[in-house]
Amino acid sequence: MDAKTPPPAQRKRELPKLPQISRRKLLIGIGAGAGLAIGYAVWPRRVPLNLAVREDETLINGWLKIGADGRIVIAVPQSEMGQGVYTSLPQLLAHELGADWKTISVEPAPLHPVYANRAMAEGMAAGAPGFLQGIARWAATTMVERYSLQLTGGSTSVAAYWEPLRTAGAAARALLCAAGAKRLGVDVATCDAANGFVVAPGDKKIAFKDLLADIDPDDAPDEPEWRPDGKGPFLGQPMPRLDTPAKVNGSAQFGADIRLPGMIYAAIRGAPHGTKELSSAQLPKSARKGGVIGLVTGPRWYAVTGDTWWAARQALDLVDPDFEPGETMADSLAIEEALDTALHGDDGTIFASSGDIDEGLGAGKQIEADYSVPFLAHACMEPMTATARFENGKVEVWVPTQSATLVVWRVADALGIAEQDVTVFPTLLGGGFGRKAEVDAAVQAALIARDAGRPVQLIWHREEDMARDMYRPPAKARVRGTVNADKKIGAFDIKIAAPNLGESFMSRNIPALASGGDSAAMLEGALALPYAVPAFRAAHVDVPTPVPLGYWRSVGHSYTAFFCESFIDELAHAAAVDPFEFRLRMMQEGSREAEVLKTAASRGAFSAESEDHIGRGISIHQSFGSIVAEVVEVEAPSIEQVTVKRVTCVIDCGRIVNPDIVKAQMESAIIFGLTAALHGQVRFTDGEAEQLNFDTYPLLRMDETPEIDVHIMESDAPATGVGEPGVPPLAPALVNAIFAATGERLRDLPLYRY
Repeated sequence: MDAKTPPPAQRKRELPKLPQISRRKLLIGIGAGAGLAIGYAVWPRRVPLNLAVREDETLINGWLKIGADGRIVIAVPQSEMGQGVYTSLPQLLAHELGADWKTISVEPAPLHPVYANRAMAEGMAAGAPGFLQGIARWAATTMVERYSLQLTGGSTSVAAYWEPLRTAGAAARALLCAAGAKRLGVDVATCDAANGFVVAPGDKKIAFKDLLADIDPDDAPDEPEWRPDGKGPFLGQPMPRLDTPAKVNGSAQFGADIRLPGMIYAAIRGAPHGTKELSSAQLPKSARKGGVIGLVTGPRWYAVTGDTWWAARQALDLVDPDFEPGETMADSLAIEEALDTALHGDDGTIFASSGDIDEGLGAGKQIEADYSVPFLAHACMEPMTATARFENGKVEVWVPTQSATLVVWRVADALGIAEQDVTVFPTLLGGGFGRKAEVDAAVQAALIARDAGRPVQLIWHREEDMARDMYRPPAKARVRGTVNADKKIGAFDIKIAAPNLGESFMSRNIPALASGGDSAAMLEGALALPYAVPAFRAAHVDVPTPVPLGYWRSVGHSYTAFFCESFIDELAHAAAVDPFEFRLRMMQEGSREAEVLKTAASRGAFSAESEDHIGRGISIHQSFGSIVAEVVEVEAPSIEQVTVKRVTCVIDCGRIVNPDIVKAQMESAIIFGLTAALHGQVRFTDGEAEQLNFDTYPLLRMDETPEIDVHIMESDAPATGVGEPGVPPLAPALVNAIFAATGERLRDLPLYRY
């Protein structure tokens, strides 16, 4: 059977016009059999809300349903992959509503423009040249809204849905209070909502569930009023996670938990990196036994189907494939040579510049250093998987995905069917980190199901998951700087050679936004420093690679922070100034950055002095709107004997929803970043990855994990990201600590090579 992809279907999208959507202007309309529906007032009536409603539920608005038993269901557009969005986002609505937390449940929001992640537009436009930023931002925003892009990434969940969820909760509270006031015979101005009841003076109260039939659309406020941030039982509180009970008792459904009648299984193997299409593949007749069903081929992959996954997996090794070789097969030595050549030979494109960099570099004490980072895999504990059923020209896909929208787009294109004929059921994710923003497994499962004529569950084995990842790109940097007579930075010049990640991702998933060549996005985190620097320049040189690239937790910040904050430490020592004091004297007094840095230094007992082989390193970095400083303490008699003893982390992420989730994400990010800094590396020979499992790509073990102290700064600033910002400062703080303990500078990751 041949599942080679047909040309994309020629179809016309029926799109709503998109006027400016007011945050709080709401409309009440009656949907047939759907109870009350609140949508944005300016949204066309021809784009109705599509949140499913049971007979015993009343749809209060596009985000909220209340059951006859008092159960409250909140629609969440973001994917739950351990970061806590199934708890933090409901907290926003529950805070305004006045709900009883014990009655809250969650369901994935359907695909609809109302649920689009508009905060993602900023990140999508980041790669455009400065003079095109405005146009790129407009184009990305229009695309996100018009095509209903729901995507979990960029640490945007709380920032993106802070306003719509709070507004939905406030609007629902107003409706319920109006209905409750009439039933209780009191002035609505005296009413509030708390613990699932409308309450009034004199201990009067009535449950939400008893008011559903009394809600009057005419009571909808034009401008729903939010509660003060500091008041209420939910906002800023460590509410218990809503997904924990199901994960503890085993009822939570992940991708491989799906079971369908008549379902078969598939194991798959993709092409080496750099090859062209699959020319042929043969499954020996002798292998078609013991539960093995058959062979399905795609453009650059082949799969074996079976009654069990293990039967299919064993037969996979018996297939004889022939891939057409490409002009350039992935080879780490060649890629590293290309990066070196670009770094030392090409000026690249300057994306940030201030002051006279040449004059600045010519004055004062100048130092220069080169740094490098390798390809990194995502190594999710749950490998790529998807289940698909194709019937009557339509397909259903169950998949752990960070973007159901992208699944719909790419599956429809692959099958040559209309997007409305693709239905996606997102499951919980066993880790994502950007890998599950890709839709390759979903497309493969759909093609296999179509050709097999039966529902199919595709599971990538661990080695396939590592070998066919969409990797964090490698990068090399040359950094030059000077220290002036005031023992401050006089000039800072950074050039980074790296493949264009955005071009790789967009060309696969959103071709309209693909843009090759040098890119500002590859400099994210290095386009500005948190310090006052008289002369500054940042440039990128694109180095194409046959290896597919993808978004990885903290993306470009994961290497720019390492380059910049390691070099800042080198400048501090060149100036003979304490690294903490050196940073602080170049920050605005009382700024958020300065306060975060001072708090981290204090809590982490930072000192530039080393005793008994104990060293401490410090770094600070802003990413995804949040400011994080970390102090790493190591015991290192030599660079071959490094033990990470303690990590202190301080974050300013604006207004917080759930402090426990913030702390958990910082702890997770530190472990994730430490894994990468110590062990993470993927190398390629003749198109194949050398690291294929946890024996050669080890994750941090419990006995390697340091004590972690997390402190959250109080802030009235808008809420910003927490899923990724803890990663970038870890590596530079670590190598700075090792220098403090040993006197040796390590400029290339991972550190285990030493």
